[in-house]
Formats: sequence, structure tokens, C-alpha cells
Amino acid sequence: MKTNLQLEKTLRELRKLSNKEKVNLWKRVSYELGKSTRKMREVNISKIDKYCNKDEIALVPGKVLGEGKLTKKITVAAWKFSKEAQSKINKDGEAILLKELMAKNPKGKKVRLIG
Repeated sequence: MKTNLQLEKTLRELRKLSNKEKVNLWKRVSYELGKSTRKMREVNISKIDKYCNKDEIALVPGKVLGEGKLTKKITVAAWKFSKEAQSKINKDGEAILLKELMAKNPKGKKVRLIG
């Protein structure tokens, strides 16, 4: 059981959305975020830029770190962002939290899982 109550609530919402919309993406994200904190994904901006196409949504089930820069307009959704990463992403793209993505795009269309 997680000690972070906000994370625990998000995990429940992800599973619920997955069942409601019949989208396995949310179930996978719930699984990844449910791992121990030491195993939680940490991804640099450079990796996101390398593996995503223009106007795509990159989803990181963990934390985005500020190493590198974006060369394309990409929306990045994650559980957490470092301050540096958030400011770098917002210059060329858009940084949103996982909950916002769930509300905006419940079907998970044009989302690439990065991790």
C-alpha cells in the first residue's frame, strides 16, 4: 500500500477509467505508478524528444527530469515534473499532470507511453 494518499487515489481513478473506457493504457500506467518509489520511472526531456513525434502526447508514469531540450511541439503528461523540466517543456510544448490528461483524453488517443 502506498503512503502517498494522492497517488493512491490516482491509481484507483486510473483503474476505474480503464474499465469504463475499455482502454488498457490506463491500466498499464496504474501498474507502473503502483511500483515502489525506488522503481518509479524518471525520464529526461531528451528521451521524450527522441521517441515522440510532433503533436503527440508523451505520457511518463513517473517523473520528468530537465536534461535535454524539446525540438518539436509535444504535450508531456506525467505524475511529477522537476521545476527545470516543466519550464523547458512549456517553452516549446505543454506540460500537464496525469490527472489533466485523464480528463482531456479519456480514450488515450495519440498517447505514447515513455519510460
